[in-house]
Amino acid sequence: MANYRHALSQFGAQPKLPAWRDLTADHFRRYLFALGKREMARPTIRLHFAALRTFYKFLSERHGLAINPLKEVQLPKLDKKLPVVLTLKQVDELLTAPLRVEKEAQAPIWMPERDAAIMELFYSSGLRLAELAGLNVDRIDPFTESVRVMGKGRKERVVPVGAPALEAIQRYRQSAGVKEGALFLNKQRKRLSARSIWLLLKRYLRHTSIALNVSPHKLRHSFATHLLDAGADLRSVQSLLGHASLSTTQIYTHVTTERLKRVYDSAHPRA
Repeated sequence: MANYRHALSQFGAQPKLPAWRDLTADHFRRYLFALGKREMARPTIRLHFAALRTFYKFLSERHGLAINPLKEVQLPKLDKKLPVVLTLKQVDELLTAPLRVEKEAQAPIWMPERDAAIMELFYSSGLRLAELAGLNVDRIDPFTESVRVMGKGRKERVVPVGAPALEAIQRYRQSAGVKEGALFLNKQRKRLSARSIWLLLKRYLRHTSIALNVSPHKLRHSFATHLLDAGADLRSVQSLLGHASLSTTQIYTHVTTERLKRVYDSAHPRA
């Protein structure tokens, strides 16, 4: 509420403004231009105009103001934040952490193998956290080297799985005696929760040199970006990620383009 009051007072402080009912779209366009010249951030500009729109709604409902000139004013779009992506070296460091870090005293002997399998499968398949936590043993097919996933909207998809991930899963299953039902188990031999998977990722992150706050979704980002970097086409990556719309996947092309630009700027003699 304080932000809204501040935004309204700032607009009202402009010199020679007519009464609210006499304002036109041009008044607000000039104000928008003035905020831009002050190098105000786009989210802040949009907040200012949200306050003005709310006030006009109040004037319309309480005082019968018939025309809202703000409807004709087009605001600047918010910049899309690019996904944070790990380098190949960082991925390797994170994926090997479970077998490097000393096991907790109370943990089952098979827990490092389980955690290594989780990390490998995350990066190998680009699964969502909930998808990975919900996997059953019969969803992993070592013969076709794939995993069947029940994604958003109860849509099933088949995702390839690399040899390192399949081997890590097999070692874990043999060590823990996992034959059927939930694939990843906790100490009580019940299904490992999504939250527990997130916490174990954070634990291993502390044993790496990675300064980023890495979430399971960042491993998914890294999976997609590294595929595109290596020449995979966008439609294939869309299918692997289980995105309903290609526009959702296109954000990763911006990441790879930015990386190419940085390489170009640092390497080309006339960049």
